[in-house]
Formats: sequence, structure tokens, C-alpha cells
Amino acid sequence: MAGNTFGTAFRLTSFGESHGPAIGGVIDGCPSGLTLDIDRVQQDLSYRRPGQSAITTSRNESDQIEFLSGIFEGVTTGAPIAFITRNHDIRPSDYSVIENVYRPSHADYTWEAKYGLRDHRGSGRASARETLARVVAGSVAAQFLEINGISTLAYTKSIGTINAEITEPLKREDIYNSIARCPDTIATEEIEQVLTVLRSKGDTTGGIIECTIKNLPAGLGEPVFDKLNADLAKAMMSINAAKGFEIGSGFKASSMKGSEHNDPFVNKGGTITTSTNNSGGIQGGLSNGQPVVFRVAFKPISTIMIEQDTVNSSGEPEKLVVKGRHDPCVVPRAVIIVESMANLVVADHMLRQRMSKI
Repeated sequence: MAGNTFGTAFRLTSFGESHGPAIGGVIDGCPSGLTLDIDRVQQDLSYRRPGQSAITTSRNESDQIEFLSGIFEGVTTGAPIAFITRNHDIRPSDYSVIENVYRPSHADYTWEAKYGLRDHRGSGRASARETLARVVAGSVAAQFLEINGISTLAYTKSIGTINAEITEPLKREDIYNSIARCPDTIATEEIEQVLTVLRSKGDTTGGIIECTIKNLPAGLGEPVFDKLNADLAKAMMSINAAKGFEIGSGFKASSMKGSEHNDPFVNKGGTITTSTNNSGGIQGGLSNGQPVVFRVAFKPISTIMIEQDTVNSSGEPEKLVVKGRHDPCVVPRAVIIVESMANLVVADHMLRQRMSKI
């Protein structure tokens, strides 16, 4: 299986299945001398952890991180950083009903078409549990980026038809104190109610996550094919259930005039910047010094507990009712994943930038 490594200079290779012994990864390219806060990595994992609230799956995993190499006395050595998190609360019998049946809009059929077989236990490697490795690597990347004054913050912008009303500045504690990962307390209450009802009915819904990266230097990115926005798009669209990506004005730009959309350059205290940010902090595939702002749209989780029409591996019609433990919406647990993938992209480009000029 190819495609398990992300990044060029700062790289993550992940491994493991949803109901296998462990999920893990290897981070290569992290500079030596970084004092790593392991407790912070564990905290970031807790934001993604299943069973954390009434609106997430009831699977109960501690997601305790074990670092195997690349760290000595709390400091990175420059060697590959290997880590694992062991799976404990596995119930493969919950998935026996789909052993030979394809869930509508799920990866069941496509994975079997590609590989000739599939691990039906929690979807194997197609499971969102794989994103655990991304959060570990993203947390390490975030600590590297903070040395350079760069910060990343994502939040739930909407779930279903509920939209958050956001006031600046956003505070990390307001986001992560909300079980919906939404700094709008009123929207959080509405989201909790909606997801509780959906969960009781066995249905799901989608939503949108917005992310902002601050204090990037101008000129970050690698034209032509590795533009900063292109790598961010790839990173976000690699997350399970992601269906859309837009940066800055996004799709709205298609209905705007150039005179409306262009970001005028200004000189503020000797620094060239722009007076507006329709570009979302990226022009020509390179950062321009403004905050990078993007949004990721997630579809409803395809595993629902409502009867659906489908077929089995022999092509025969089936009525499918899925069992098991599943989230009514991916968005609350995906906020930290979006942050993590953004951190991986930026850390990679920061290291690559060092090779761009003397």
C-alpha cells in the first residue's frame, strides 16, 4: 500500500488499523534540540479521543502515547521519532454484519475494488482512527512552529444548519472547553441538542471547520506544484469525510469583480502588507504575511443505524442496518485534526524555505 507518508522535509509515515493492536507513526525531519512537551501531545490527543463526550462515539480509548525513539531526556535528537498508541476497546463482532456487505457512501466497496480484500473491523485503515498519528505529529510540528512565533487555531464554524457567531480574538480555551469545539456558547448548546437527537435516531450530519494560521513569514511555499495552498488543500482533503476546501474568499470569489477582490498593498511601519485579506494570506501559492484563513467542509458520516438499501459482495440486494459505535458528526473531533495537518504543512515548508536562498 502506497501513500502512507505525508511531507517532504518534515514527514509523517503512519501505520495501524482501527481494530489492530496499535496505531502509530514515524516523524522524520524534525530538527534536533526541540524541547518537547509530551503532556501537551497527550492533551492534543485527548481532543481527538473517542468517548470524550455525549456527542461522540462511545468507544473508550485512553490513547496513551508511547514514544519509542528520537527523543532523549525530553529533547529531540534529529533521529526519526517513532511512536505508538495501543488499541484496547475493540469489538470486531460489531462489524460482522458488514463483512460481505457494502455501506452506502463508505470506503467498503472502493477499498475492496482496489486491494481485493478489506478489513471490515471498524474499516481497518480506512477508519478515522488513523488520524491519531496525524495529531501526534501535528502537535510536535506545532511546538517547532511556536519557536518561530507561528500559531494555528481551528474551530467549528457550523454543524448542519447551525452557524457559529464568532467574535475576535478567538481564544483556544473557549474552543476546547466546548464539546462542539465551538467558541459560540449559544451555538454549542444548539449543536449538542441536534447531535443528541441525531444519535438517538442513528443518523448523522456534516459541518464546516475554519482554521487560521498566524505570523507566517512572506514567501512560504514552493511553486509550481507544491504551492502552500495546494499542499494545505491536499492535507485537508486527506482527512476522512472531507468534501470541500476553500481559502480566503473561496468560492465567493467566483462572483466578485477584480476591483472588489484585489487586496491593496500598504506600508505599515516599514512592513509591506495588505489592507484586506480576500486572498486568505496566500498569493501565487506563497504566503504574503497575512493570516492564512481556510475552511474545510465535512460530509455526514456514512455509517448510520437506519435501514439502507445496498448490495453484498456478490451483487445481491441487501437491507443493511449497521451496529457499533459511531459519531453523529465528525466535526468536533476533527478540529484538532485540521489544526494538526495545517501544522504539518507549515513545518514542512518552513524547513524547505531554508533551502530557497542564501
